[in-house]
Amino acid sequence: MKIIAYAVLKDYFLPQIDLDSNAKTIGELKNELIEKNPSAKSILNISRFAVNNTFVDLETTINATDIISIIPPSSGG
Repeated sequence: MKIIAYAVLKDYFLPQIDLDSNAKTIGELKNELIEKNPSAKSILNISRFAVNNTFVDLETTINATDIISIIPPSSGG
């Protein structure tokens, strides 16, 4: 699956990652990303996830062909 990280998440991960993952849900994927970079935990815990351009919750099922966007909160103009 392709992971796209936005804003401050680019400080923790590459902007785009082709990830070979066994995660079945967004929650499992989030936990896998935290395992890869524990310092990203606090920002991942407050970020929103989108699957194929649609915002989803942590229970959403994912598969290997999905594009997962991770969008942290932001402010400013």
